[in-house]
Amino acid sequence: MYLIAGLGNPGAQYEHTRHNIGMEAVEQWGKSLGVTLWNLHFRSRQALVEYRGNKIVLLCPLTFMNLSGESVRDCIHHYELEIDRLLVLHDDLDLPLGKIKVVRNGGAGGHKGVSSIIHLLGSSEFSRVKIGIGRPRHGEAVADYVLDCFYDDEKKLAEKVIRMAIKASELFVLEGVQAAMNHINCRRLTI
Repeated sequence: MYLIAGLGNPGAQYEHTRHNIGMEAVEQWGKSLGVTLWNLHFRSRQALVEYRGNKIVLLCPLTFMNLSGESVRDCIHHYELEIDRLLVLHDDLDLPLGKIKVVRNGGAGGHKGVSSIIHLLGSSEFSRVKIGIGRPRHGEAVADYVLDCFYDDEKKLAEKVIRMAIKASELFVLEGVQAAMNHINCRRLTI
């Protein structure tokens, strides 16, 4: 069994914002598999699905970004999952929009949601899909930028990026993190 967690903030005001791109990717993968994430266990929207013979929990924490680890930890403990079966999808300011990086472990890189997961799991030995969102163009504060929607000229590219994040998740489940890294990290999407 695998746990695929998409990070973001709950509430309509955060839908389609840069900070919620991980959550949006997991929700869209669920829709493509014919499920809606609705079960409210683990302070999340989640669903248990089967994908090509693999059981997967698709999870979107509803604890707000800074407390994402609570939901992820509770789900891992409930299903008695090994940490190497966890994949976390999240936004990354240090990557441009159009670039995704799959990594096996590492620090939080300033991301509060990832930091919460590391802290509550007591380990950074889980895989991530870092989804580039780029940096502000117009002098916006970073906090405002991540909580805002993509610029109009970025929206089509953001849709492609979400599809590539789903592809990375599929590869992680079917072939492992190294295969996902090999296929995804060398790519750069453009409009």
